[in-house]
Amino acid sequence: MNSTTAVKSAATTAMPLSGQRREPVKLLRRIGSTTYVVTVHYSNTESETLEDKLLRMMEREVNKDA
Repeated sequence: MNSTTAVKSAATTAMPLSGQRREPVKLLRRIGSTTYVVTVHYSNTESETLEDKLLRMMEREVNKDA
């Protein structure tokens, strides 16, 4: 699995699934001789979707520069 596939995979599993428990997603990225492992955890009680989070973060970044 390359890094692009891992990121797409993480994005598609981030949407809330009511009543279902989600396992953390691990993303692997090798840069030179170092391998970085990023583990993404999801709250089982969160109602905000991945899309909501991304929009909120982008709006915050745009307003920070304004």
